[in-house]
Amino acid sequence: MDIAALVAWIVTALGGFVLLVRWISGGGLRQQQTRTTRFPAPLVFGHFLLAAAGLVVWIVYLAADKTALAWTSFGVLVAVALLGFTLLARWIPVYRAAPAATDVMAPAGTEAMTPAERHLPVPVVAAHGLLGATTLVLVLLAAIGVGS
Repeated sequence: MDIAALVAWIVTALGGFVLLVRWISGGGLRQQQTRTTRFPAPLVFGHFLLAAAGLVVWIVYLAADKTALAWTSFGVLVAVALLGFTLLARWIPVYRAAPAATDVMAPAGTEAMTPAERHLPVPVVAAHGLLGATTLVLVLLAAIGVGS
């Protein structure tokens, strides 16, 4: 169970990294000042950094085999999941809205800006969420001792 959780976590992290790169390259950071994006940078980077920290704690748990580290990883992962659900809740209306409805009016002489999160690939978002939930369950099962 421990290794399955590690693999699921790494694959989930790779999908999350793809989403992060797409959001940044789509102008997510530049859109913070104009509030074009619905994703505040602290929310995005908090989700990313907490997930990475939890993964490090999980790897240390695998090396040290201390149950307290498994539960710490689980607690961090719960916080990561809550931030992820917040991002999902902010993404769904942007994705569903007609492109013109999500565009923010730009200063005269420039064109409207589309939120960076509108261009996140749906399959990657879905896979990231499903794998994240799977990781959460696997970490919980490992922490309570199933499969050891």
